[in-house]
Amino acid sequence: MIVYGIKNCDTVKKARRWLDDRNIDYQFHDVRVDGLTKEHLQQWLQSVSWEDLLNKRGTTWRQLDNADKQDLDQTAAIALMLRQPTLIKRPVVAHNGQCTIGFNESLFQEHYGH
Repeated sequence: MIVYGIKNCDTVKKARRWLDDRNIDYQFHDVRVDGLTKEHLQQWLQSVSWEDLLNKRGTTWRQLDNADKQDLDQTAAIALMLRQPTLIKRPVVAHNGQCTIGFNESLFQEHYGH
């Protein structure tokens, strides 16, 4: 299991704490420090849509030029997320070829609970 996010994100901290409290092994991948590849995104997009993966509520989105926000499709969204990894909703948890986005305790219990 790999948890993708950034260290100072409150939602990522909640997800990691939930996993730690249940002694569930995972690797943390900081997208800001460790980077993000097109292959990561393409793998995730087999489980979730680019619309769900792209965070349009955060500061990074609000700071984008309007030109970057217009006429979005999957190719443009991937390019944006690669350029600005903090545009990705967090955390992304990759496990057994699938992924989930965000932290919801009942979702985590369903997918990762013992």
